[in-house]
Amino acid sequence: MVASLAPAILSFITMTHHHAGQDHHHHGHSHAGHHHHHAPANYSRAFAIGLVLNLSFVGLEVIFGYVANSVALLADAGHNLSDVLGLVLAWGASVLARRQPSSRYTYGWRRSSILAAFLNAIFLLVVTGGLAWEAIQRFSRPDEVQGGIVIAVAAIGIAINTATALMFMSGRKQDLNIRAAFSHMAADALVSVGVVLAGIGILTTHWVWLDPAFSLVISALIIGGTWQLLKDSFKLAIDAVPDAIDERAVKAYLAERPGVEQVHDLHIWGMSTTETALTAHLVMPEGHPGDAFLVYLCESLQAQFGIAHATIQIELGSATCSCTLTPLTDHP
Repeated sequence: MVASLAPAILSFITMTHHHAGQDHHHHGHSHAGHHHHHAPANYSRAFAIGLVLNLSFVGLEVIFGYVANSVALLADAGHNLSDVLGLVLAWGASVLARRQPSSRYTYGWRRSSILAAFLNAIFLLVVTGGLAWEAIQRFSRPDEVQGGIVIAVAAIGIAINTATALMFMSGRKQDLNIRAAFSHMAADALVSVGVVLAGIGILTTHWVWLDPAFSLVISALIIGGTWQLLKDSFKLAIDAVPDAIDERAVKAYLAERPGVEQVHDLHIWGMSTTETALTAHLVMPEGHPGDAFLVYLCESLQAQFGIAHATIQIELGSATCSCTLTPLTDHP
């Protein structure tokens, strides 16, 4: 059954991309026009398929985990259950991120995708830590494990988790929220591989301690892989400059524009897991360069640095009316 589902699921991957046009806004004051990046890709169907597959498999693993007396299978079921909740969280954030701005939520709900990625990383680490602790406890009370059942059920898990992970693979580099969903699915596929190896080892050697041993090894690999996701999502949550953008290069680019004498109060942060915003003050003693300059500047920031939402304030640098945000010294 899983084999027959795989081609349909894989063919669906190419249908999950959503391309939206850009909206152009123009301000009449000394701030830049905005080029809003397209909405995040719509992965709703991928989330729905992933949820159905994983919920069904959780029930299967719980039943056969008790029948086979395998902590590895139960651990795998726990990971799948955590991924069901993780998928729900990521799906909800993906939907909210596409909501239009309002008078109350002027940026929309874009940041929900950052929070979802951060919570998913924490969730995966906590669940993995709990399962690792259970495996450690199992060493002191090893029980007989039916390796054949373990191998069969875990093999189905490899197919389901791999197919689900592949549906999110194309968007994992552009969207941290989708990367969190992908990481959950890939982690479960890895756990299932470990369970299969444990089952084979138990059948050939009758060493029942292989069951918790493989659980520990896989848990360590998942924790190592999830740590980077936790760091990346935490940095976005506290408005750090996204890793893909060099703040000094952006500042140098702005400072090199004709007529710009100084750049200060530069801020670059992630509005969501896919969109970056910028605000900056440009001191231009020769006067306001006109709206065309601002539009050009925003388009250039989008093209060269991937900054979709830029707001620029133009100042003349008057000594009698200086900007209160002008730094006393330039910090590196």
